Order: sequence, then structure tokens, then C-alpha cells
Amino acid sequence: MNPFTLTLLPSGHAYPAGQLRAAAIPPDLAPHERQALTFCRQWEEGQETFVLQTSGSTGMPKPIVLTRAQMAASARMTGKVLGLEPGDRALVSLNTQYIGGLMMLVRGMELGLQLVVTEPASLPLAGLGPDAHLDFFSFVPLQLQHTLEKDPTKLDLLNGAKAILVGGAPVAAALEEMLQSIAAPLYQTYGMTETVSHVALRRLNGPGRQAHYTLLEGVKMTADERRCAIIDPNLPGLAPVVTNDVVELLTPSTFRWLGRADNMINSGGVKVQAEKIEALVEKMFERLHLKNRFLVAGLPHPELGESVALLVEGPPLPNQTEAHLTHFLQHSLPKYERPKSIRYVPSFAETPTGKIDKRLTLTLSKS
Repeated sequence: MNPFTLTLLPSGHAYPAGQLRAAAIPPDLAPHERQALTFCRQWEEGQETFVLQTSGSTGMPKPIVLTRAQMAASARMTGKVLGLEPGDRALVSLNTQYIGGLMMLVRGMELGLQLVVTEPASLPLAGLGPDAHLDFFSFVPLQLQHTLEKDPTKLDLLNGAKAILVGGAPVAAALEEMLQSIAAPLYQTYGMTETVSHVALRRLNGPGRQAHYTLLEGVKMTADERRCAIIDPNLPGLAPVVTNDVVELLTPSTFRWLGRADNMINSGGVKVQAEKIEALVEKMFERLHLKNRFLVAGLPHPELGESVALLVEGPPLPNQTEAHLTHFLQHSLPKYERPKSIRYVPSFAETPTGKIDKRLTLTLSKS
């Protein structure tokens, strides 16, 4: 007997396996509850294909058609590597219109998990009672950061998990240090809609902490002439996926992610990787106790073609703080890699999944 159950919060409606197709959709459901219930009904009815949108964080969102067989195979791969078992309880706190949240639902149905669906909010554990117990979580970095900073009483709940996934955006070095307070195994994911969720994991905490990603069993990765990853996800009917992710291949099953080729800035003929500069800015922001979000991008320049610019969210930094930051970057980077300007954007644009929309944020910085 399949132990799968779907519990929707805050309404409290619960559905065991086999009863989704016959269940009427209650009128009191919140949008995130309705979305999860609708998809689970489609899955239980045997729907074979699903159309998803990519997140659109680096370009225009585009539709991707995934098959039931591909999604089910991906779910089983995750279950195997994390040791998930029928009856384990899992929290769905991501937007189920996109691959991260949707695959949590598929894992629940395919692996026989007991799912609890909550609103995809910045404090995803806030609505859970003191007696809650969960074995499996999946978050975006901001949810984990806010939980540790603003809802620290939930640390025991996290510590009781078999596994915690974090993905959808880079994990800042400062957050990675905060995550060392969590005892449960915590993994950063690597993957995308085109690969049907993650294809590699990186342990972020504990004695098994890693600086590199390890591919899931059966997944293969090579690199093209740009040093960008080409991924064979080992899923039925899915061709290798050519990415814009610049990687360093370490072994046939491990790699380091270096950045995105479309984040490469051509400044006076010198190719500058934005992520390299962002890592240095992050260190200085931590030293100056700055919480602002930021990004590094290329802006049109009449002589250089592109100039490196630092975009900071919020009002301008105090003059002395900005001077410290500029001095640090000037002495830490070669000439063509130094930001030529610092621009302030009142509020960064975001995608529906909470990632920074770089394309739209750049437009805002020019207005």
C-alpha cells in the first residue's frame, strides 16, 4: 500500500494515495494549495507530459516539455542518493509552478512520502506546530537564511531531518558558515528545468563538507570549447543538455562550478568572470557588515566595449563605506576587472521563484 499523503496548509485538507482523482477542489484553498492539489490529481490520473517554464533569471523564460517517465526517474535518483523511504515526511515550501517545487510533489508520489505543502514564503516553517517532525526539506537560500536569523527555534526541526536541499540561487559564503549550525546533512543542488531538477549535489556542512559537486549515479558531464558543461542526465528520452555554466571537471563524477558564460564581461578585450568579482565583493560586504544584495555586470562603454559595474540594492552606501569598498577592490583586482562604477538600484527585480532577474535589474540601473 502506498503511504503517500498530501496535506495542504493552512487549510488542513489531507488526501491519501488513490483519493486525489475523486476529490473536489475545496473553495477555501490558497493559490499554492490549489496548484499542488491540481498537479497531484493530474499525476494520479496518469497524465504523460507537463509543460514548465524556466525561471528566467538570466534570460527570457521559455516553456519546456517534460515527460512523466523523466520526472519519475529523476525522483527515484534523488530518493536513492538521499536514502528516502516510504512513509518519510517531507515539506514542500517551494513554488510548485516551477521545477524545484514540482519535483518535490513528484518525489512524494513516486517514493510514497507524506507531503506537507506550505506557502512558498521567506519563513517556510512558521506555520508548523511545536510537535512537527519532517525528514526531508528543500529550500531556496533566502528561506534558510531567514529561518536561521528570524525563526531560530526551528533549528531542532531541521536537525531531525534525513536530508535538506538548497538550490535555485547561489549560496553566499556567509550563509554557508551559518549553515554549520545545522546537524542534518545539507546539500546544494546543481541542475535546471532542462535536466528535470538537480543532477549533482554538494555537501555544505559537517565533516563531509565539499568544495565540489558530485554527479548523481548514471549522470555524465563533459565540457565544450567554452568550458561549459554538457550534461547527459541519464533520463529516458532526454538528450544531452548544453549549458552556459562554466565548470572545472575534476573527475568523471565531480566538478566545480565557476560561473556562467553569459556573465562573462568583455572589457577592453579582457574576459572578466562576474562571479569572481562577486566573491570578493561578498567578502568585503561581510567585513563591513553590509546586508545589501548586489551583482556585477557589464555596461556599455565607448572605448572598452563593456565596463565592469557593481550594482547594489538599496540607497547609496555612506561615503566612507563606499570608499573602503572601492579601495579594497582596487587593490584586489587587476585593472580591467575592477568595477568602474557603483550603481544603486532601489529594489532588484526578481523572477517568480525569487531569483534576481539580472536582465531587468540592469535595465532598472540605467533608468
